[in-house]
Amino acid sequence: MYDSSLRDPDKLATGAMFAQARLSTVFSGRSSHADVLRSDGPLVLRKSNPKGAEPLTHRRTDIARVALAAGTAGPLGGDAYALDVRVGQGSTLLLQEVSAMLVLPGVGGEQSRMTITVNVEAGATFVWWAEPIIAAHRCHHLHDVRINLAADARLVLREEMLLGRHGEEPGDFSSRLRITRDNRALYDQRLSFGPATRGWDGAAVLSGNRAVGSVIVVNPDWSDTPPPAQPYDLSAVCAPLAGPGVAISAVAPDSLALRGLLHDGLNTLGAPWAI
Repeated sequence: MYDSSLRDPDKLATGAMFAQARLSTVFSGRSSHADVLRSDGPLVLRKSNPKGAEPLTHRRTDIARVALAAGTAGPLGGDAYALDVRVGQGSTLLLQEVSAMLVLPGVGGEQSRMTITVNVEAGATFVWWAEPIIAAHRCHHLHDVRINLAADARLVLREEMLLGRHGEEPGDFSSRLRITRDNRALYDQRLSFGPATRGWDGAAVLSGNRAVGSVIVVNPDWSDTPPPAQPYDLSAVCAPLAGPGVAISAVAPDSLALRGLLHDGLNTLGAPWAI
């Protein structure tokens, strides 16, 4: 859960904004629906319709679809946002985003924060089809995502980061994605780039590319035979996790190329993951 003490004015920069949103789904026996949908300020949650091709849930009408939209620009330096998601037992949730998140600097250079916690319960499925996060010049941002899966839960998650807007250098951006399954670590990835991080744009890391991302797929049916490691492009790979899942990772010169590489990786898994 998000630390509610961040509402303390002493812990927020002058003029900074705190926003918290909560989303929960249940399975009624025939279909899934959102039973909790609460948001305030910059974080806006709304029931939605399909936005295009989806892995696993494409064309299904019995699932809960929710869109996350930005009510204001940002987050700006000093802002603290929190999103809490519960995918109830046996239910299926597709969380999509209306547009990319543009992370902007604050007046005094303070750090902005986005904290996301997700619990996917027994027999549930969570598809998070996120849009890119853009680290604008001079931003200072921490993006922290924690996902806990039940042993028989399924997950498909897309994450994409863009290093600045067109023609500008990025700000300082740090992210952590930690996924546990049955309370055991399955995936823990940390990424930092920007002026404060030495060597992030060198040949051993991004090699001048301005877009980086991944798709994580967790499928309990792969417990005995997970897909093998497969470098399907010079700058993309599909690699098994220490459990029933794979991580598809890629770097690219721009957002469009990155999206194509990630989707190519999904397509190597075949149905129902391909899009």
